[in-house]
Order: sequence, then structure tokens, then C-alpha cells
Amino acid sequence: MKFAVMGAGAVGCYYGGMLARAGHEVVLIARPQHVEAIQRNGLRLDTRSFDEHVCVSASTEASAADGAEVVLFCVKLTDTDSAAIALEPYLSERTLVVSMQNGVENAERLRELLPQEVAAAVVYVAAEMAGLGHIRHHGRGELVIEPSTVSEELARTLSAASVPTQISDNVRGALWAKLVLNCAYNALSAIAQTPYGRLVQGEGVTRAMRDVVDECLAVAKADNVAIPGDVGASVRGIAETMPNQFSSTAQDMARGKRSEIDHLNGLIVRRGEALGVPTPANRMLHVLVKLLEGERSKD
Repeated sequence: MKFAVMGAGAVGCYYGGMLARAGHEVVLIARPQHVEAIQRNGLRLDTRSFDEHVCVSASTEASAADGAEVVLFCVKLTDTDSAAIALEPYLSERTLVVSMQNGVENAERLRELLPQEVAAAVVYVAAEMAGLGHIRHHGRGELVIEPSTVSEELARTLSAASVPTQISDNVRGALWAKLVLNCAYNALSAIAQTPYGRLVQGEGVTRAMRDVVDECLAVAKADNVAIPGDVGASVRGIAETMPNQFSSTAQDMARGKRSEIDHLNGLIVRRGEALGVPTPANRMLHVLVKLLEGERSKD
């Protein structure tokens, strides 16, 4: 299969790199400095089991997606509209667009913007850009995708590329499960600029996280969302399986970038207001991150 990765940051480079390593035709659409490094040296795929330079195409232009059978859509939530509009002229009617973003509303937004088939995916990977054209993988890497006309073939292709992939009829619930994890960790890791393992050792942190999680679950219940699995156990397990990982919000703030907090704790606050569910813990985290972002933008 031919793949294009739109917004090839840490997540996109990891999955695109794994597919290219398995022999698939892949183009990474990324920022100029990463594209230059990848064109010069290949993508450095630095994982827990191997460290290799993978030969893969890279471009700064959405037009590079021309001819792709599958687009892995990995842009920041704040860039969803502009990226979709840029892509649309280069997609065939048979292209599948896979939303691999945080949050729970992205696939629906893409369906409003694109005539192509869109499938939501839940991404479980700890990764960071460790340098130009250098992706460092800290753990996990599995995907859950919703059914589509090519989901079965895509799942087989990804699994053969060492990316365990499941197809689920309850991707909405799985997206919410990940949203709860993000709400518990992202803002706190960003405010403290601390990785998960050290974060949970802080005084009062686990209790505060429980308050955040309880609010998220109350909003989900009011919104008729069926969240699978033991969410509490999943939250506790993140710090154990990804002790050295900084949240994406922490990484954005450290680089002076606008974060996705409006679509994480901010979404819980908005949905809570709409459904009559109080969300004081999520509101406070949302406010604090927004304040810190405002202060950093002045620097």
C-alpha cells in the first residue's frame, strides 16, 4: 500500500517509519527542518528494540500525498481544518483518511471537510522527536481503528509491520478512554514539566488525578459514551509503562507551541457545561495551562 503521513511529527514519523521499514511506499509530510534531515540521512528510528536509519520520502507539500491509498492524518488538532483543505485536491475518491489525533471529535470534523472515507484511530505510543529527522520511541505502539472498506487490509498491513492493530466497533469509547488518560496526565506533566514516573510521586498528585478522572467519567456517562476496560487501572499503568515520557502538552509548552489543551481538559469542561456535570478539577487544569501558554507567548 502507498501511504502519506500528514503532519509527520513524533506519532506520524513512528508509524510512517515502521511502514517504510517494512517495505511500503511512504511519504512523510512534515516541517522543513525535519524534511531536510530525512532527505539527507533518512529517518532515524530509535526504538526500544532497534536504532536504524530508514529510507523514506519526505516533503513539506500536501501535494506529496497524491496517489496515496491511505493518509495517516497526524496534525495537531488546531491545524485540522487547514491541513484537510490543503490535502483535499490531491486525494482520490478511494483514499482512506485515518485520523490519528488526540481528542474525540476529529474524525467527525474531517468528514465535514473531506468527501473521502474517514476512519478514526486510537493511538497508543510514547514517542518524541529527539532531533531533526530523529524519532525516539519510549514504548507501546498499538492502534485501534474503526471499520471501513479497507480496515481489514490496513490492520493486516500494519500488524505485519510490527504495529499491532485491532478493529473495533466502539472506537468512540476507546477514544474517550484515551481522552481520560490525557486529561489525567497531560496538563499536570506540562505545568510541572515532569515525566509521568516522577509526576505521580508528587504529593497529592494521584488524588488530584482521581478527581480529574471521576469528572471525565461522569461527563462520558451523561454523554452516553461506553468506555471499555478498567480506566482507573489504565491511568495507574501509564506511569509504570511510560515513566520517562513527557506529555504532548508538556512538549508543546517547552517548545513555545500552542497546545491541544482546549480539546482535552477543555473539552471535558465544555461537555460538562452542556450536560450539567460539574468539572472543577478539569477547569482548573485547563485555566492553568492557558495562563502558562499566555505567559510563554510574551517571552
